[in-house]
Amino acid sequence: MRTSNIKVKNKIVSVYFLLFIFVVYLLVVFNVFTDFGNIASHTFLLLVFGVAFLFFLIYIISKYFEYNSDGLNLILINRGFILSEYFNYREHVVEFDKTDLIAFKFQNYIVYQRLVLYYKTKNGNKIKSCFNVTLLAKKKQNYISQSLKKILKNNLQNN
Repeated sequence: MRTSNIKVKNKIVSVYFLLFIFVVYLLVVFNVFTDFGNIASHTFLLLVFGVAFLFFLIYIISKYFEYNSDGLNLILINRGFILSEYFNYREHVVEFDKTDLIAFKFQNYIVYQRLVLYYKTKNGNKIKSCFNVTLLAKKKQNYISQSLKKILKNNLQNN
C-alpha cells in the first residue's frame, strides 16, 4: 500500500501567503497609527510575536509524509513541504524489512500527530523512529494502521 499527503501542499503554500499578506497589512495599519504612542507599539509587537509563533508552528507541523509497504520492505519518508524539491532539508527516511517491525502507535497531541515505529536492525538492536503525520487525512491514517497491524500479525504467525 502506498499513500502520502502531497495534496495538502497547495494549502500550506496558501497559508504562508495569507500570513505574509497579514504581516504587510499590519505594517501598513500600524504605520498609520504611530501617532498614538506606546499603546500602538505594544499591540504591534504582540501581533508580530503572534504571527511569528504561527509561522513557526506551521513550519513544524507542515511535513510531507509518504508510506510504502509494497514489496518486502517498509519505506517511510518525512520531509519539509516548502523548497523540498530543491533542498533535502528536514528529511527523515527509514527503510527496513517488514519482518523487523516490532510495534507502532499513533500519538495525538492538540495540533500535532505522529507515528512512532519500533523495529529491529540487522544487529538485533531496537530502534524507535517518529514521523510527523499531522497533515495526513484520518482515513489514510486508518489505512496505515490496518496495514501495520496486518504486518505485525504476519510477523507473529511466522515466529
